[in-house]
Amino acid sequence: MKKIWQILKKIIIAAFILYGYNLIATRFNLVIPINIFTVGSISLLGFPMLFVLVLLKVLMF
Repeated sequence: MKKIWQILKKIIIAAFILYGYNLIATRFNLVIPINIFTVGSISLLGFPMLFVLVLLKVLMF
C-alpha cells in the first residue's frame, strides 16, 4: 500500500510540474501536452526529464 501511495504521489507531482511549466511556457509557445507519456516519463525519470522534453520540443518544432 505504501508503494502505491508513493507512485500516485509522483504522478500527481509530475502533472503539477507540467501544468506549472505550461502556464509559464504559453508566452514562448513551448507548451508540452499533459498526457500519459509526458506525465509517466516525468514521474519515472524525475524533473530533468522536463528539460529533455523541452529540448525535444525546441529541436523538432
